[in-house]
Amino acid sequence: MPVRRFGGHRSLVKRSKTPKLSYGFSKMSVSRSGYRVFSANSSTACTELAKKITERLGVELGKSVVYQEANAETRVDVKESVRGQDIFIIQTIPRDVNTAIMELLIMAYALKTSCAKNIIGVIPYFPYSKQCKMRKRGSIVCKLLATMLAKAGLTHIITMDLHQKEIQGFFSFPVDNLRASPFLIQYIQEEIPDYRNAIIVAKSPSAAKRAQSYAERLRLGLAVLHGTAPSLESNMSDELYVPPPTRSSVGHTGLELPLMMAKEKPPITVVGDVGGRIAIIVDDIIDDVEEFVAAAEILKERGAYKIFIMATHGLLSAEAPRLIEESAIDEVVVTNTVPHEVQKLQCPKIKTVDVSMVLAEAIRRIHNGESMAYLFRNIAVDD
Repeated sequence: MPVRRFGGHRSLVKRSKTPKLSYGFSKMSVSRSGYRVFSANSSTACTELAKKITERLGVELGKSVVYQEANAETRVDVKESVRGQDIFIIQTIPRDVNTAIMELLIMAYALKTSCAKNIIGVIPYFPYSKQCKMRKRGSIVCKLLATMLAKAGLTHIITMDLHQKEIQGFFSFPVDNLRASPFLIQYIQEEIPDYRNAIIVAKSPSAAKRAQSYAERLRLGLAVLHGTAPSLESNMSDELYVPPPTRSSVGHTGLELPLMMAKEKPPITVVGDVGGRIAIIVDDIIDDVEEFVAAAEILKERGAYKIFIMATHGLLSAEAPRLIEESAIDEVVVTNTVPHEVQKLQCPKIKTVDVSMVLAEAIRRIHNGESMAYLFRNIAVDD
């Protein structure tokens, strides 16, 4: 037995055969915490995407109750412990968008007060994304919503095809903006016969970059629609009528500034040859379909024999299913980021592409601390 000296005294010390770092608590301290996946929707139809994601992940959907009280207030009850865990809240946006936002905010705050480690919102379609620019005497509502989500306790967001990529700058935490273009391109290649004879169409010059990305990856031509259909000119809300300035003889009239000419869009025209081809219009959101219906009529007049519309988010509000059914559009293809089962029953032309695979993979990679670059391989910035 070895002998050690401490301050001139002899002492016997027995060597331990167990290393210092092999205590039971050391293994517990380095192990990663678990994770749970919850659905923040009170509607049964809206939980379908959450079920598909959890099935792909091989986990059970978290136990919670989201319901509306008699006075229309939203109440959330979490039925299991979430302390120290990564929590993913899946929230699709039904027609009642404001109720869906309150459900998400209240559930995030409930999980925050229950000591969840990280709260990640999985919001495939981010609401109010069209209100991301300043309008006359208006406000940037998308920025307000981003601030509300941060205050409620969210620490990360997974979304898909934001209306403007600059929206990511509104948030004070990380945002992963996934892309649906690989799934839509795969649909074109597998489900559209003779797609090599197709041409990609941008319904406006602002959508030309997205359409160009599709055209380059599919090795197809590109056409751009420019102008406004006559029936839609009266519905333009972006331009406010400003009366011409009049000279007043009383008081100071100020500086003589050059008179700004009002913008006037020409009748809709097609830049590119679509004759004898399949026209595929690509966009990120299809909500009010009047512009798409007018574009399909123009393309038919120019010789296109089939019209397809590819969009990530199929909001399809108001009379959209009926207008699509009665139009020259042959098929509308959207993803399941937004529930639209009722619209599909009203219009057989509406088809759905499942994107739960990429959402599930994003959840797995974020929880395991893996790189997200794999999900963006071969995807252009303009997609």
